[in-house]
Amino acid sequence: MADELTITKSNFQTDVMKSVLPVVLDFWAEWCGPCRMIGPVLKELAREYKDKIVVGKVNVDQEPDLAASFNIQSIPTLLFVKNGQVVKQQIGAVPRQMLEKIIKDLL
Repeated sequence: MADELTITKSNFQTDVMKSVLPVVLDFWAEWCGPCRMIGPVLKELAREYKDKIVVGKVNVDQEPDLAASFNIQSIPTLLFVKNGQVVKQQIGAVPRQMLEKIIKDLL
């Protein structure tokens, strides 16, 4: 399995809402500097927690309807989804330790 999943409207229900594992959903864009900073951190966490979480990436330029459905106004925005429910939201690039704490709280 890939370290991260590309999430689109077509796989959103299956890979996010019906996932048996908690999902970290990263709303991002190519042109976003903070998104590029947090990207490698998410990739590392996806590898380290590969059997415990799913990291999904939503490109807001390619999936504007998906971003709008969650009222995403700033990127990066991370949504933490468990059992089909958004349980936490984090806006902006944050330190790895903070992300790891949120992930551990999800498990």
